[in-house]
Amino acid sequence: MSGLEVHVDDYLRLRRALGYRLEREERWLHQLIAYVQGAGSETLTSELAISWARLPATAQRRHWAQRLGCARKFATYLHTIDPSTQIPPTGLFPAERHRPTPYLWTVEQIEVLLETARALRPPPLRGLTYWGLFGLLAVSGMRLGEAVGLHRGDVDLDTAVITIRHAKFDRPRIVPLHPSAASALRLYATGRDELCPQPRSDAFFLSARGATLDRSQVDKTLRQITTAMGIRTATIHPRAHDLRHSFAVHTLIRWMREDVIVDEHIGVLSTYLGHVSPAGTYWYLTAVPELMELAAGRLQLPPAGVR
Repeated sequence: MSGLEVHVDDYLRLRRALGYRLEREERWLHQLIAYVQGAGSETLTSELAISWARLPATAQRRHWAQRLGCARKFATYLHTIDPSTQIPPTGLFPAERHRPTPYLWTVEQIEVLLETARALRPPPLRGLTYWGLFGLLAVSGMRLGEAVGLHRGDVDLDTAVITIRHAKFDRPRIVPLHPSAASALRLYATGRDELCPQPRSDAFFLSARGATLDRSQVDKTLRQITTAMGIRTATIHPRAHDLRHSFAVHTLIRWMREDVIVDEHIGVLSTYLGHVSPAGTYWYLTAVPELMELAAGRLQLPPAGVR
C-alpha cells in the first residue's frame, strides 16, 4: 500500500469517527489516488485533482464540482502532513443547485391519502402498512428512509417515542409522538401481527409479503395513489418526502398565526426534524409564499415621514 493510500484510509477513519459515512467519497478518493499514481506522481497537485474531477468529460458541471470538492477536502487534510500537496482553488466549476419547491399537502389531501392507502389490495397487509407509514410521515416529519428502516424495538408505543438509530449523517435521534399517533401505530402493529404472524423481517413496517419495505415500491405506490387522487400532473409530482416538508411548513405557519416567536423555537423544530442546524429549517421561510407573507406581516413599517 502506497503512502497516499495510507493517508486516504487515515482520513476516512478520522472523518467517520465524526459521524460521516463517506461511502461515495471513499470510492472517489481511491480513484483519485489511482489517477495520481497513474500519472507517475506521488504528490497530489491542483492540476491532477482538477483533471481527475473533470471525469467523465460528458458529466454535468455539478458532478465535476462535487468530485473536486471531495478532492479539495482530502488535499486540505493532506497538506498538514505533506506541505507539497496543493489545495485546488474553489469556484472552478460553478453549478447552481436547484432545490425543488416542496409540494404542500393539505390536511384534507392527507386524509384522502390515508383512506386510499388503507383500501389498497391485495393483500390486506399492503393497505394497512401504507396507511401506517404515510400517516407516520405526515404527523412526525420523518424521512422516508428513517421510517422504512425502523425495527420493532425502535418503536416504543408505551412511551410514544421512536428511536431512529441511523438518521442522516448516521446520527441517532428520538422522535416523540402525540398520543393519537401512538394509538394509530398500535392499531397498525396489532393488525400487522394478526395478518402476518411469521414475518420475514424484524422491520416495523412490513411489505405485503412480510419483508422489509422497498423504498422504490413505496414511491411507486404513492405515484399510483396521487394519480388516482388527481393531484399528480405533468409538472406536479408529490413525493413522500413532501409530507416531511408539509409537517415543517404547517408547524411554522401555525406558529406565525399564533404569534409565536419563531427564532426562539426554531431550534426545537430543527432538532425534532433531525436537521444539522436551524439553517436547514429556515429554508422553508423562503420556499413557501404563505410563510413569506406571514413573515412580512410581522414587519413594522416606520411612521409616516420617518426615513
